[in-house]
Amino acid sequence: MRDFFTLSVLVATLASGIRLATPYLLAALGETIGQRSGVLNLGVDGVMLLSAFGAYWTVLETDNLWLGVLVGLAVGLAMGVVYGVMTIIFKAEQGISGIGIYLFGLGFSDLLFEQIVGTPTPIRSLPKIEIPGLSRIPYVGEALFEHTAMTYLAFLLVPIAAWLLLKTTFGMNVRAVGENPQAADSLGVSVGWTRFAAIMIGNGGAGLAGAALTLGLGIFQPNLTQGLGFIAVALVYFGAWRPRGVMVGALLYGIVAATVLQLKARQLIPLEASDLAAMAPAVLTIVALVALAGRVRAPSALTQPFSRD
Repeated sequence: MRDFFTLSVLVATLASGIRLATPYLLAALGETIGQRSGVLNLGVDGVMLLSAFGAYWTVLETDNLWLGVLVGLAVGLAMGVVYGVMTIIFKAEQGISGIGIYLFGLGFSDLLFEQIVGTPTPIRSLPKIEIPGLSRIPYVGEALFEHTAMTYLAFLLVPIAAWLLLKTTFGMNVRAVGENPQAADSLGVSVGWTRFAAIMIGNGGAGLAGAALTLGLGIFQPNLTQGLGFIAVALVYFGAWRPRGVMVGALLYGIVAATVLQLKARQLIPLEASDLAAMAPAVLTIVALVALAGRVRAPSALTQPFSRD
C-alpha cells in the first residue's frame, strides 16, 4: 500500500479522476437545467449511448474528431425533441417516458453497432491539450492542465450554467416554472417553451457526454455507459440542483473510481475482492444520497406536467 501513497501516483490518480468525471459532469449539468424547470429525464443513459455511437461511427468513417463531437451533440438534441414532444405536448408521465428513452437508446445503439460495425474497432481518441505555462507547474500542471478539450469544456460549463440559472431572464424563468408553473404562467412566462428549451439543453449535455466518453476511450461497444447516465441523474440530487455542487459530486465519483483502478492495476486489492471494490463509486453515491435525504429540497414542480386547465 505504501507504493500507492507516493506523490507521482497520487497526481496520476487525480488526473485520471478528473478525466473520468468529464462525462458525468457534462450529463449532470444538462440534467440540472432540465430538472430546475420541473422535468426529470431518466433517459439520459439511452441518449448518451446513441450519441456515443453517432460520434464513434462518424470518426470511424471520416477520422474527424470534431465532426464526431458535433454529431454526438446533434443526436442528443434530436432525442431532446422526441422527449420534449412526449412530455410537454402529449404530457406523458416523465418517469415512464424517460425509461422508454433509455431502453430505446440501449437497444437501438446495440442494433446499429451490430449491423453497421460488428466488432469493436479502435478509432483516434481526443488528444490532450497542455495549457501553456500552467502545464509546466510541477505535479499540479500534470494533474490539472493536461486534459482533452472536452474536459476543459465540462468544467468551463460549470460557471456558465450557474450564471445562466442565476443571472439571466431565461434562468429566472426556468426556476420559476420548476417551482410554481401556474404563477409563472400568470406572469406571462411560457411554461411549455421554457421547459422544452431546458430539455434541449439537458439532452445536449447528454449528447456531449456520450461523445466525450467514446472519443476519450477511442472505442465503442454495446452498453458502453454501463449506467453512467443514471449516476449523472443521481449527481443532480447530490449537488442539490446547483452546478457547483454537481461538479463536486462528479469529481468525487471520478476520483473514487480512479483510485479503485489504480489499486487494481497495482494489485493492491485481492483478486476475490476486486468486483466488490469496483462497486465503491456506486456505493458512495447511494450513501451520499441517503445522507442528503431530507436535507435538500427538489424543485417543487419536478415531474409535474403543466396544464392551464
